Amino acid sequence: MRYDKDLFFSYLAQTSSSPLAIEIDYAEGIYLTDTTGKKYIDLLSGIAVSSTGHRHPAVIKAIESQLAKHLHVMVYGELVQSSQARLAEALCALLPPGLDSVFFVNSGSEAVEGALKLAKRFSGRTEIVSFGNAYHGSSHGALSVMGKEHLKQKFRPLLPMIRQLSFNCTADLHQISTDTACVIIEPVQGEAGVIPAQLDFILRLRQRCNETGALLIFDEIQTGLGRTGTLFAFEQYGIVPDVLLLAKAFGGGLPLGAFIAGKHTMNCLSHSPALGHITTFGGHPLSCAAALANLEIIHGQQLHLQAELIAEVFIQKLDGLALIQEIRYKGLLMAIEFKDAETNMAVINKCLELGLLTDWFLFRQSALRIAPPLTMTKEEANCAAELLAQAIYSVQ
Repeated sequence: MRYDKDLFFSYLAQTSSSPLAIEIDYAEGIYLTDTTGKKYIDLLSGIAVSSTGHRHPAVIKAIESQLAKHLHVMVYGELVQSSQARLAEALCALLPPGLDSVFFVNSGSEAVEGALKLAKRFSGRTEIVSFGNAYHGSSHGALSVMGKEHLKQKFRPLLPMIRQLSFNCTADLHQISTDTACVIIEPVQGEAGVIPAQLDFILRLRQRCNETGALLIFDEIQTGLGRTGTLFAFEQYGIVPDVLLLAKAFGGGLPLGAFIAGKHTMNCLSHSPALGHITTFGGHPLSCAAALANLEIIHGQQLHLQAELIAEVFIQKLDGLALIQEIRYKGLLMAIEFKDAETNMAVINKCLELGLLTDWFLFRQSALRIAPPLTMTKEEANCAAELLAQAIYSVQ
């Protein structure tokens, strides 16, 4: 008898030489259960995807309701589909007036691609500014604005005219000019190990974009939908970006992304040429139905307010442990810093033994990632934090 793990290694393209390869049978709430019946507390949410937990009943009900009506019927933008229209309306109702036109795509990388094209088309300019240690996705355009050369060098040539500045360095902002189509930034750098943008830096960046006419793109693919303690991280800075990117938690567990801008800006993609950006499966009706239910849960239950409260549970349990050098967090996006990657991996592996699923960061392998569902209770967080502390003690 062949097992799924055999098929996984035989037929699926691998992303690394050492995948976790846990055989997942079932997921619900904050828990994953493997085929042996072992349960894991999910401290990753599928990398900030399952913010309302796995298989939330309201999300499942919305999917089943849409499933009874129709699946894919036409490429995005041609036929009126209720799930798309209602999701766009609900989303825009939660955003400032300058963000009132939604283009649905399938993923975060595609949201980045669409936004970069939009900026070039709208501005008529070609230069793009991004920041060191940024992560924006793996497609060619997204890779071009990534902030780590070692992940890019084997895939060059990439997009030309990319200017990379230092994150949180106001002295660099003068390099944004009237040649700049857009500036793309994460309000909290995720894969760098949870590094928030400083308030003064964002205010000066917004001012510089205003002065030069460059579009300011906020990549909230990981920080959006309540992860950092407000519904959208840009709210914490008192500014409004010209373009907002969403994905990950947006689809409630199904694939969905979006780039959002003002109608006047977004309209340029509809003419000269028409179909300036198109997608077959973007805004899939199942994904949009799930996303609307997911959005109603997050906003209706004010789950973003839970983020800081649950983070505090982890901090109270872990702060002061000898191996931990620093705890960085913004809401319920957290990084536990150890002295080196070897220590971090030893803790991560011990966590797996204890039934706790966590991970490291692409650009900060000495830091452990915590980003559980926003539905996690204080009791569940206390249990998870105790297991994590136990794992850390065992490595000392």
